[in-house]
Amino acid sequence: MLSLMTRIALVLGMLLAFGVMKLPAERALSLQHRSAAGGKFDDVVNLDLREKIGQLGFIAALSGFRAMLADFLFIEAHVAWERTEWGRVLFLFRQVTTLQPHVPLFWDMAAWHMAWNASAAAMNDTSQSRLAFRVKAQREYFALGKDFLERGIKNNPDKPQLYEALARLYRDKFGDHARASEFFAKAAALPGAPSYDKRFSAYELSHCEGREREAYERLRALYDGGEKERLPTLIKRLKFLEDKLNVPQDQRIP
Repeated sequence: MLSLMTRIALVLGMLLAFGVMKLPAERALSLQHRSAAGGKFDDVVNLDLREKIGQLGFIAALSGFRAMLADFLFIEAHVAWERTEWGRVLFLFRQVTTLQPHVPLFWDMAAWHMAWNASAAAMNDTSQSRLAFRVKAQREYFALGKDFLERGIKNNPDKPQLYEALARLYRDKFGDHARASEFFAKAAALPGAPSYDKRFSAYELSHCEGREREAYERLRALYDGGEKERLPTLIKRLKFLEDKLNVPQDQRIP
C-alpha cells in the first residue's frame, strides 16, 4: 500500500501533467464560447468535438485516482461557475462525468449549470444586443443540459434522480408537458423514488391536450388513495379536469 504522502504526491504530479495537457483544449473551447455572440456557438455544442476534447485528458495513468481527480475537478467547476466562466464549467464537467460516469450528482449538477445558470446568463448578456443571438445561445445551453442528463441516464439507468431532473428540464425549459410526464413516471417506477414523482407525472399530463381523461383517472386514483395525497395542487388540477370533462356532479370531489 502506498503511504498517504506518496499518494498525494502522485495525484499532484498527475494533476500538473493533466493541466498542461488540457490547456490547449481549454483555450480552444473558451475561444469558441466567447464567439457565441457571433453565431458560432454550434462549435461548442458539437458532441463529437466535446467528446474528443474530453478524452484527451484521460490516459491510463489515472488508475485508482479517478475518483479523487473527479472530486478535484468538480471543485474547480464550482469555482468556474462562481466566476461565470461558462466555457470552463462545460469543459470541466465533461471531464468529471467521464471520470466518474456512475455518480448521478455530477450529471445532475452539470445539467443544472448549463440549462439553468448558463442559459440565464446568455439571456442577460448585455454585451450581445441582438435578442436572436441570446435566444439561440440560451437554447443551446438547454440542449447541453439535456445531453448531460440523457447520457447520465444511460450510465445510471436505475437512478430516479436523473429521470426527475430530465422531467423538470422538459417542463421548465422546453415547455413539453408530455415528455415531462413521461420522465416523472419513469422516475416514479424506480426504487427509492420520492412519492411526489407519481403526482408530478399526473400533473404534467393534465396539461396535455387530448390526454385529459387519462390525467383525470390518474389524479382521481391518487385522491382516492387517502388524505395524504389530497394536496392543494392535486385538488386544483382535479377540479379543473372535472369542469373540462363535464364530470357529473355526483362523481366530483367535494
